[in-house]
Amino acid sequence: MRTLKGIPVTRGLVIGRAAIIEAPELSRVAKRRISPSDVEHELERLEAALEKSVEELNELHAEAQVELGTEAAKIFLFHIGALRDRSLLDPMRKAIAEEHVAAEYATAKTFGDLARAFGQRPDTTFRSKVSDLNDLADRVLRHLGASKLADHSHLAEDTVVIAPDLTPSQTAAFDRSKIVAFVTDLGGPTSHTAIVARALDLPAVVACNTATAEVDEGQTVIVDGQRGLVILDPDEDTIARYERERERSDAYRVSLNELADLPAVTADGVDIDLMANIEFPMEAAAIGHMGGQGVGLYRTEFLFLTSDTEPTEEVHYQAYAECVKNLDGMPLTIRTVDLGADKYTQRRKDIPERNPFLGLRSIRYCLQDLDMFRTQLRAILRASALGPMRVMFPLVTSITEFRQAKMLLHDAMEDLDDKGLAYDKDIKVGVMIEVPSAALMAPTFAREVDFFSIGTNDLVQYTLAVDRTNERVAHMYNPAHPAVLKLIRTVVRAADKRGIPVSCCGEAAAEPDIAPLLIGLGLRTLSLTAQGIPPLKRLIRSLDIEHCERIAAKAMRFDSDSEAAAYVRDQIQRLVPDAFDGRSVDLPEST
Repeated sequence: MRTLKGIPVTRGLVIGRAAIIEAPELSRVAKRRISPSDVEHELERLEAALEKSVEELNELHAEAQVELGTEAAKIFLFHIGALRDRSLLDPMRKAIAEEHVAAEYATAKTFGDLARAFGQRPDTTFRSKVSDLNDLADRVLRHLGASKLADHSHLAEDTVVIAPDLTPSQTAAFDRSKIVAFVTDLGGPTSHTAIVARALDLPAVVACNTATAEVDEGQTVIVDGQRGLVILDPDEDTIARYERERERSDAYRVSLNELADLPAVTADGVDIDLMANIEFPMEAAAIGHMGGQGVGLYRTEFLFLTSDTEPTEEVHYQAYAECVKNLDGMPLTIRTVDLGADKYTQRRKDIPERNPFLGLRSIRYCLQDLDMFRTQLRAILRASALGPMRVMFPLVTSITEFRQAKMLLHDAMEDLDDKGLAYDKDIKVGVMIEVPSAALMAPTFAREVDFFSIGTNDLVQYTLAVDRTNERVAHMYNPAHPAVLKLIRTVVRAADKRGIPVSCCGEAAAEPDIAPLLIGLGLRTLSLTAQGIPPLKRLIRSLDIEHCERIAAKAMRFDSDSEAAAYVRDQIQRLVPDAFDGRSVDLPEST
């Protein structure tokens, strides 16, 4: 028995048989020369193939809206836009007209060159678009007669697809009566393929690196979409444990549906506000169904990372307006762009920094690219006229940075006043507490900001000097570290003293062994992924504040972070025996 580790995309536990799907290789398209007299004919063939592809994508978009939902369907609109982009089409036409090559080769070479360029980018968001480019190439080549649709008719039931990568179209076309999960060598949690997998509720693990090399056709595999594990040739004991866990997990998920309309209130009557973290506007529509009370963090940098051009003010505005509409009166907290580090803008993707996480990122970057920052601020203000909204600045390290950002926000207000455009003149402005300097200076910030939002993802990273994406030190990333807890307590006390709201919007808020700590430290608003709201609400309704406070107080007194984490987990398990239900069984470390 061997275990591979990847990135979980969709939760779920599946036991099945592996089927290997090879990635299409554009390089296999032969370079066929044509005579100058055939150029016009080849151009016509290309245009006809492009037109048929667009027609097909329009049909797929309509079907996807019904079967997969609006979010997944928008992927096909992205594909349609790409097939109308001159920067993509002109090189194909030029290759046919000037190099005298057939339409098939011109198509394969253009898409192949672009896919390789995207694949070499340091930002995973760019690399995740390679599957989209392969998808488009395969579609156009098929209409040129150089490719065929994949045939899944030979697959048996309970098939787990193993592939180097998958395109959104391949994933959407899976026969769900046969294919129960998939695993890929490449990919990321925000790729279009991942979005389709979540829309289909299809358990998936991506970025496994060597899955296609290590898995054999027909091999028994377990896909653990909760921990990102792929278990090869599991023994009978492991299969039995996973069967039991799957039954428990299914029952647990059903029980969570009953909580959506119930309040998140502790056993001793204290209300906890549960908000959602989102990256795309369409995600806001599901928050109410999950029992959430609004958006505590909208990560707006994905407007930059999902396009080859920087978003205009209108693009910003439309995204924020869609969020407000989908929330139907619930509040929206927008974080200004957190670019830099591992998220590069279109202008900086070819100029990586030597130490980007300590470099020009987040609010620092915005304060140096004023045109971009003002564009976003104007759009946020315009959208604030449509519904309840707050704005917060990320990775602020000094009060000077906050004052500069707020001054630019006031400048944007004056611009809108001059144009006679409506906005919320009393919009609340806050900061994210993500670095130790901001946490220690919280009493100073509290005199000038309207609210705090503690971003535990970066606060833990910068406090402990641990890159949470580096597998060599990831085990040292611990939100229960006493140093982190003391910083959070400092922020909460500063907020309480000035009477301003404070929330936590890091993913730690979703963890059953961390959330009670946060509540014990005085936090009464937690923001997490929408899918994490029901299980957290169930946990909260089983806790009482006094117990949470005692656990947090003792955890801060430990010398060892591992002892603190073990103590907290043990205490929560005692208080709420089913706190960790719905999670995977314990297994040996991955190899």
